[in-house]
Amino acid sequence: MKKIVSSLVVAGMFVFGINTTVYAQPETDQNDTLTEESAPIDELETISLEEQEDVIAVAESGDEDAQAEVSFTSTLKRKFIEGDPFWMGIVLIALIIGLALCIERIVYLNLSSINTKKFILSVEQALASGGVEQAKELCRNTRGPIASIYYQGLERSSEGIEAVEKSVVSYGGVQMGLLEKGVSWISLFIALAPMLGFMGTVIGMIQAFEKIVEDGQVSPITVAGGIQVALLTTVFGLISAIILQIFYNYIVAKVDGIVNEMENASITLVDMMLKHNVAK
Repeated sequence: MKKIVSSLVVAGMFVFGINTTVYAQPETDQNDTLTEESAPIDELETISLEEQEDVIAVAESGDEDAQAEVSFTSTLKRKFIEGDPFWMGIVLIALIIGLALCIERIVYLNLSSINTKKFILSVEQALASGGVEQAKELCRNTRGPIASIYYQGLERSSEGIEAVEKSVVSYGGVQMGLLEKGVSWISLFIALAPMLGFMGTVIGMIQAFEKIVEDGQVSPITVAGGIQVALLTTVFGLISAIILQIFYNYIVAKVDGIVNEMENASITLVDMMLKHNVAK
């Protein structure tokens, strides 16, 4: 019996001793952690006040930028939902299609633009050295409407200068049509976007008045909320039209510039062929 009691006492002392050491360890860790955490504070005390203000300003500016991006995105989503997603979605589709047409035209026009002066000089050198065939080969390997017009003019060189002029004028009209392809659709979406916005506004106003009739009284909150939601579609439609109008004006100016270069280059081609006795 004594052996059993003594064994239990020893086991109890052993267990409580281990628990004491286990619980005592975190206290030392916490003290060490506190001392370690207090070290940066001591180090910050050694930094000047100006440096501390700079660090705080940088941290705050980063937080403000992130918050601004999040708030702008969330506000845009909220306004889109508030402005009747059906009509806002239709206006968004019109904007996307219009932008796709604008991007396609801009890429096509940029690919159609070449260094006209350098090209004309190369054609003249080809006519002087290798004749019509070499000039036609140069035009065939050059992209753009000006090279195509030159090729058609050189192709009719054996028929006389009048045939060359008619060919250049006719094919110039064809190239002008290719440059302006799809521009009318862009103007359509420019007019369509605000009209769809106005349509959403009118329908939103009708729904607001129906709400007033259902309530049986004119509530400022109901009227103001309905008008705010209705006008959001108009704002979105106007913004879409403005964006498309900017691209449209750029495209029209680009087309006008290329057409002017085509006309000048056509006159230069006729003079060049008369100079080198290519056509009579």
